[in-house]
Amino acid sequence: MDDFPEFMKRAENRIATSSQATPGVEGYVFDGADGSQMAFWTCRETASSAPHAHEYDEYMMVVQGCYTLIIEGKRIPIKAGEEYFIPKGVSHGGEVVAGTRTIHAFGGRRAERVRK
Repeated sequence: MDDFPEFMKRAENRIATSSQATPGVEGYVFDGADGSQMAFWTCRETASSAPHAHEYDEYMMVVQGCYTLIIEGKRIPIKAGEEYFIPKGVSHGGEVVAGTRTIHAFGGRRAERVRK
């Protein structure tokens, strides 16, 4: 597969551009009953993610392509099928290759949807 299934990409769940840390990303979000969120991102272009930190834990898995996390100056390439856990409060950014798809689980509310 080169894309997420259509039911995961409904307009009602599209992440607003203002909630993206990386340019050229298309994302969709789903909310957990406990305030957690799952996000599905497709990176349409090679780009860098701005450094940021969360007040909650983040788990990510690369489905396709490669996302290089940058934590405290250390470059950590995460390739398709690999995963990484980022504890709350840890500043992180990264670099993504065009065509990369990722799945993220957040222990809190991370993304806002596009407003109609």
